[in-house]
Amino acid sequence: HLSGKYEFKKYISKKWTNVILPYLWTAIPGIIFCFTMPVKYNNCLEGLTPIIQIPMLLSVGRIHNVPTWFIPMIILFFLSSWTLLKLEKKGFLYKLLPILFVITIFIQRPELEYYMLDGWSYSAKWLAYIKYVFIGYIHFFSMYVFGMFCSANKDIIDKFWNWRWVYIILMLITSTLNIYSGVHGSWTNGTLSKIFLTVIVLAYLKHYDNWLISKEKLNNTLDIIAKYSFGIFFIHWYVFFIYNLIFNLPNVMPLIAGTWGTLGLVFIRFTVVAFGSLFILWVIKSLILKLNPNSNTRSFIGV
Repeated sequence: HLSGKYEFKKYISKKWTNVILPYLWTAIPGIIFCFTMPVKYNNCLEGLTPIIQIPMLLSVGRIHNVPTWFIPMIILFFLSSWTLLKLEKKGFLYKLLPILFVITIFIQRPELEYYMLDGWSYSAKWLAYIKYVFIGYIHFFSMYVFGMFCSANKDIIDKFWNWRWVYIILMLITSTLNIYSGVHGSWTNGTLSKIFLTVIVLAYLKHYDNWLISKEKLNNTLDIIAKYSFGIFFIHWYVFFIYNLIFNLPNVMPLIAGTWGTLGLVFIRFTVVAFGSLFILWVIKSLILKLNPNSNTRSFIGV
């Protein structure tokens, strides 16, 4: 919807300020963990000199700050923006969506964990993570273009509402098939159910938009969540890691206290990580603004 104002240099400049810079600043704790406790932090590039290791870490994201593999991937989309807009203006881009969705179905995101790379050379490990990012780019291409389509054709969201129960049923079917195939086979694709979930969420948000706006407290709460969500994305893994370190917990919680007990422990960890991340961001943002009221804190911590 901003394609009429699009200029590649200005677009990349904004993405550098609002996405890449906070990624680099918030990478510092993860890089410190990689060097100070490489075994506990699962740093598979341990042993390389910092001058070589740091660029390798930043180029893939997933090692020093697991969720931020998304940033190297989204940078590929930023670089593709000029081509995508050209295809959109020619009326060709959205005709590709059926093909792109088929690609999403059959090109799965690879499973990649540090222990799978034991015995590999440093370059082979790094290339495995580069491949992970690139396949993510191919896999999620349909979702990115679908987002462009929805942005350019906002009225389509009203039609999502009319068909919401169909999408809900499709989401349940695809998520069930994904779980079943994951347990009994090797094929899994959680993105399919998330595509339908995205459509459902868009439909409900658009349908109840005026109601949400009329509820001041709820609207203010959602506004805070929206403003801090990107910052939480950048730092929550560190809070998660420290929490697990303190309580000697694995990343994936086993059934150590029965189903409900384990769900309770997961909920407690989720709550601590979410509110802990929010509090840390608020403190850092306040300190930066105290030192320099004119600072763009978004370029440091994403908020």
